[in-house]
Amino acid sequence: MVAGEMCNKYDNLKPTYKKNRIMTLPNLDMDALRTLIAADRLGSLNRAADRIGRSQSAVSQQMRKLETQIGQPLFRRQGRGLVPTDAGELLLSYARRILELNDEAVSAIRGSAIDGAVRFGLPGDFAESWLPVALGQFKRSHPGVRVDIVVDGNGALLEQLDGGELDLVLAMGRGHRADAERLVTLPMAWIGPTGFDVRQRTGAALDLALYKPPCLFRKAGTDALDKAGIPWRLAYTTGSLQSLWAGVAGGLGITPRMMVGVPPTLRRLGERDGLPPLPSVEVCLHGAGDNAPSALASLKRVVIDNLTANLGDA
Repeated sequence: MVAGEMCNKYDNLKPTYKKNRIMTLPNLDMDALRTLIAADRLGSLNRAADRIGRSQSAVSQQMRKLETQIGQPLFRRQGRGLVPTDAGELLLSYARRILELNDEAVSAIRGSAIDGAVRFGLPGDFAESWLPVALGQFKRSHPGVRVDIVVDGNGALLEQLDGGELDLVLAMGRGHRADAERLVTLPMAWIGPTGFDVRQRTGAALDLALYKPPCLFRKAGTDALDKAGIPWRLAYTTGSLQSLWAGVAGGLGITPRMMVGVPPTLRRLGERDGLPPLPSVEVCLHGAGDNAPSALASLKRVVIDNLTANLGDA
């Protein structure tokens, strides 16, 4: 076989890309995925549009585009709100992973140029939930930033902030301060063990498990009981959140708190259980102004994004 014939033979074996072109899958839009997560969290496209700063028509267009790409509806009506379909639930699980990896990659690349030190204080409610994971991710993405974290009560944290010992504080119920930046407003709730019913007390005082003073939850709870004419007694006092949950789980008393970091062995109580309603509480950031150093501003952004993503504006 001559060289020319050999070349012609192998030319005939080359894949015909134009004739047998592989079908490519659509690329999901990152902004649309963020909108999807916001709509699921808030239960409404209108509220999602307000939260992300887009018009309602733009948000609706994003959802239609995603539904076209996926080939299935992502939400269905339930009462006055929206709930995800099975396809929507599946896409949401992937969307969270996709965005987390995207944000981690961007933070890792940008973060290599950020250095400095940040001293951050937060209450135990958030230190025992999802926020430490976000803070750990921040440290890995910003190896040049030294992060010192203090977990304490609201009043003690703000005293340290005012004394120059902390740079940034996440606190509850201090929205009156000039440096307060409100992030979310959360409802307080009565929390107790499964099977609790205040109407089974047969006239005895209601046992309470409370944080030692000063504590905004303690005052809100006792004020609500006094207003409702329900007698109570302080059965368990502690300065540790873990100890508080243990006392409630052991049946030593119920407690007023937010539904953040509550152990799964406990449940939310309310008016159906014979208990009075409780007020809401503001969650605010304190201490980082518009001219904050880059390391502090970056950590502040992580705290805000994770808080609003996990809690919304309940």
